[in-house]
Amino acid sequence: MAQRKTFDQGLEEMARLLVEMGSGVARVLSASMKALESVDVPAARQIVASDAEMNRLEEKVIEVGTRLIATQQPVAKDLRRILIAFRIASDLERMADLSVDIAKTVIRLEGQTYIKPPADLVRMSELVLVMIQASIQSYMDEDMDLACKMAGMDDQVDEIYAQILRDLFMRIADHPQAVGQVMLLGFVGRYMERIADHATNIGEDVVYLLTGKRPDLNQ
Repeated sequence: MAQRKTFDQGLEEMARLLVEMGSGVARVLSASMKALESVDVPAARQIVASDAEMNRLEEKVIEVGTRLIATQQPVAKDLRRILIAFRIASDLERMADLSVDIAKTVIRLEGQTYIKPPADLVRMSELVLVMIQASIQSYMDEDMDLACKMAGMDDQVDEIYAQILRDLFMRIADHPQAVGQVMLLGFVGRYMERIADHATNIGEDVVYLLTGKRPDLNQ
């Protein structure tokens, strides 16, 4: 009984760390998009400077999980819980890196005036933020229905991204001098599209945790 209690406490600690990572990703993405809207370079530099925190949290998840495997020798679903926590931590760390990449793009846009306000990118980020929250919630609640909804949300993100690219490249004809800006804004869309993919990966992990089979929600 004491051994099981120790194991459950370890799982709870990993879950707490993953929730903290998810909140951190959402915070960094929101701050990066806010900096993008106004080309706030000082804010973007501050975001880039704080990048190490997510690495620390991922390392802590791995440390706790490795200790549980070594001392508790879990099997079946208990072992899957730990291995999935490792995968989710990796996805969240990558999502944070991509969010920081948006801040780095803001720095590269310093001094520029937008040929069009990035409203569509902001709208895209709002949906991606919903996906981040939903992916973590599906893990915490072991909610397979919510996990599977990630595929539909990911499709919506892809559609918005495609529309953004079409709009940006159409504007090059009227603003040939802004090719560099168009490319950078396209990268921002790409970063968010990748964040959505990682959120969908978390949904796949939840389904695998509950069923032992891994679906392909990223189609």
